[in-house]
This record gives sequence, C-alpha cells and structure tokens, in this order.
Amino acid sequence: MQYILDTANIEELQEGFDLFPVEGVTTNPSIIAKEKKPFFEILRSIRHVIGEDAMLHVQVLGDTAGKIVREAHSLRDMVGGNLYIKIPVLPEGLKAIKKLKIEGFKVTATSILTANQALLAAKAGADYVAPYVNRIDNLSGSGVQTVADIVTMFENFNLPTKVVAASFKNAQQVHDVAVVGGHAATVPYDVLKAVVSHPMTDNSIAQFKADWERVYGEGRIICDMKEIEWVSV
Repeated sequence: MQYILDTANIEELQEGFDLFPVEGVTTNPSIIAKEKKPFFEILRSIRHVIGEDAMLHVQVLGDTAGKIVREAHSLRDMVGGNLYIKIPVLPEGLKAIKKLKIEGFKVTATSILTANQALLAAKAGADYVAPYVNRIDNLSGSGVQTVADIVTMFENFNLPTKVVAASFKNAQQVHDVAVVGGHAATVPYDVLKAVVSHPMTDNSIAQFKADWERVYGEGRIICDMKEIEWVSV
C-alpha cells in the first residue's frame, strides 16, 4: 500500500518524508487555506520539499468542466512535477476527467462516498479514486466496506484505477483499508505516526536499552565497541 500525507504544512512534510516511506502528498482547499499563505507559494514549497518525482494531488474549485480544465492547465504550468489533478465526482467533474485524460493529465477523482461514484470516475479515466472512509462511517455507512467494494469492482472489470482511501481519524481505519486491498491511504501526519506507534514497542526498546547499558555502559552503541572490550557488571 502507498502511504501519502494529507497536509500542506511544510514542517510536517519535511519530517514525514525524512522518517517514513511516503510516496506523495494530497491537498484540498481546506488544507491549503489552513496555511494562510499565497496559494502557489504553498504548492511550490511542497514541491521543493518532496521533489519532482513524488506525487502531488491538488484539488480544483471550478464547478464546470471548462473551469476545471483551465485550472488544471494553470496547476501544470505553475507547479509541475508528478502532478495529479483532484476533481470531485460531480457530472461536470466526470466530463472534465474525460477531457483532461485525452490531454495527458493525471487525475484523482475525489469526494467519493459510494462505490458507484468510484466506478463512474474510473470509467471516465481517473488514475486514482478517493473514497472518504471516516465521512462514510459518520453517515452510518462503512467506509472500509466501500473501499473493499471499489477494489472488487475494479478487479471485476480489469480497471487500472487505484483506490487512495482518504478521511482517516485513527490508525485502525488505515489498517482495515490495507486488509481489504486499498492501494493507497492519504492520512494526516498525526494518524501516520499513530500507525507506527505502540506502547509495547516502546517498552521493549526501553528494556533492550536498559539491559545493554547495565553491561556495556550508558549511551554506548555498537560502533563504540571494540573486540576486546568488556565492562563487568
């Protein structure tokens, strides 16, 4: 599964890309607005941090296919790199997806709440579809089951589109999406850190360190050791 960071915060991106096997970034208008900086300045800063090859998914705002297509061209001209245009799955959005794919753009269909929406977007040519896991749960549905249904549909019809599950509130949701075959998960940085965190892991590491330091000395690591060196207990 691909791990993608759902943030426009530069500090989070710098740390996240340094520590974790992250393959890209997703943004949306709310995430961008939260940073309170000029729009293209934020996107260029993100591209600088993640490099040209990492995925950057940027959402458009237009409510007609024509506006969406114009926004896509502006983003490609101003940001570049491995860019995906995020388009909500409205009828005009599906129309825009079809046109942009002909023009050679990469597209992520977003704001997906049902498997049928995802299937339509895939048939229109979307490279990724983004079902909102937690939002589906909040509507008394099952976000994870929706992801599973989408994966099954794509397999049934031999569609190359990938599922990038979005809208996560906890590590268990990320785990469950991986189990049902989600191809990618775009997660806030705090949720990604929670995925790798476990108190028993921390306890085990603390015990290893305590046992080692009782014999070999506080703060010493393997490269500090010599073949004949020994410190008695």
